[in-house]
Amino acid sequence: MTQDELKTLVGQAALRYVEPGSIVGVGTGSTVNKFIEALAGMKGQIAGAVSSSVASTERLHALGIKVFDASGVDDLAVYIDGADEIDHAGYMIKGGGAALTREKIVAAMSRKFVCIADDSKLVRTLGAFALPVEVIPMAARRITRQFAAIGGVVSLRMKGDTPLVTDNGQHILDVTGLKITDPLGFESAVNQWPGVVTVGVFAHQKANVCLLGTAAGVKTMAF
Repeated sequence: MTQDELKTLVGQAALRYVEPGSIVGVGTGSTVNKFIEALAGMKGQIAGAVSSSVASTERLHALGIKVFDASGVDDLAVYIDGADEIDHAGYMIKGGGAALTREKIVAAMSRKFVCIADDSKLVRTLGAFALPVEVIPMAARRITRQFAAIGGVVSLRMKGDTPLVTDNGQHILDVTGLKITDPLGFESAVNQWPGVVTVGVFAHQKANVCLLGTAAGVKTMAF
C-alpha cells in the first residue's frame, strides 16, 4: 500500500474510538485530514469537534461538522492526531504542521490520545525528525544558542522569504542533531527556557493508543 492509502486506513480505523454524542478532539496534518473525511460520515452521531488549528477548523466546517471553541469545553473523551515520530512508549515528536501548541492544549483536555500514523513514523529513539519549537521571536537567538550547547542545530522555519508565523503569532525553530533518550525530562527542561511557548516533544501528553498503518493492515499499540 502507498503511504496515502495507509493514512486513509488509520483515519478510518480511528472512528471506533469516537463516542456517540461526544465532542471529538481533532488534530492537524495529512493523516488527520483522512480522519476528518471519515468523521464526516458520522457527523450526525457526534456533537462536534474541538480543533487544534485554523486549517483543521476550516476543513471540519467545510464538511458540516460543528467546531467548538476549546475555552468553552471542559474535557474531551478522545483526541485523534498524527505524529512526526512515535516511540515504543507512546512518546512523540509533533509540530511538522506548525500547530504543536494548540495540539498540546487539546491533548491535555482529552482523556485519551489516539495517535494515527503510518509505520514509517515508529522509531526507537526520538530526534531524527527535526524537533519543532514554537518561540516568541525576540527569544529565538538565545534559544538557538541553548540548543547549540546541547548539540542541536537550529533553523528558523520559513514560509517563502519570511519567517513562518503560527496561528498564535509566533515563530518555529526546527532543531536537528538531537537524540532524545529521556523525553519526559527533556520536555520539562526545555519548557522552562524563557521564550519557549511549546516544545514539540509530547511526553507529558503522550499517546495512549497508536493505530499504525502497516502493509499487513492496522496495528494497534497501547501504552
